[in-house]
Amino acid sequence: MARRIATFLKDAWAKEPVLVLSFSITGLAVILHPPNPYTKYTAMTKQVTPYNYPVPIEDNGNMPDVPSHPQDP
Repeated sequence: MARRIATFLKDAWAKEPVLVLSFSITGLAVILHPPNPYTKYTAMTKQVTPYNYPVPIEDNGNMPDVPSHPQDP
């Protein structure tokens, strides 16, 4: 089985080295991504970043229930 895989890889490298190299890099990226030290910090940042940001309301002077400042009661 290992001999067949080795033969296939040799033939593929001889015929299409760019494809073999691109698949190898992609495979390594998929395998090595989870242990990346930045993965932890990326997940933490995504958890604390709000999905919806507050949008200021245009005041037309007839809005008594909307505070003029976010800290106003």
